[in-house]
Amino acid sequence: MTPEELVYLRRARDLMDREYTRPLDVPAMARAALMSPAHFSRQFRAAYGETPYSYLMTRRIERAKALLRRGDLSVTEVCMAVGCTSLGSFSSRFTELVGESPSAYRARDHAALAPVPACWAKVITRPVRRPSTNEEAQVGRTA
Repeated sequence: MTPEELVYLRRARDLMDREYTRPLDVPAMARAALMSPAHFSRQFRAAYGETPYSYLMTRRIERAKALLRRGDLSVTEVCMAVGCTSLGSFSSRFTELVGESPSAYRARDHAALAPVPACWAKVITRPVRRPSTNEEAQVGRTA
């Protein structure tokens, strides 16, 4: 991967970080990176270790966690506020990344994070993709 390609990939990643509430698809992200969608997807995964869609959803879930901690919005309102259009898909992805449903996360006491600056809270609560059972089985076979 050339340094120029990395600059273009960063441009697309920055677009996802900045415009996560917009309906973004791989072709739109690829245009930002000046690449074809297939090439962009391969290069993004090689550079960042996850697909562009997975990265975008992680950003959305990260923001959703912050909104749910406030407690003044419903799960549906948070889903729409972060750019998701399907409550079911949002809840499934949230549960996959966070380990509990959005409702359970919202209901939990978040007082321990109150004195933590927002920039640190973002790092501390960043969602981490957990490998699925199928992926774990594949890793076990290749090890």
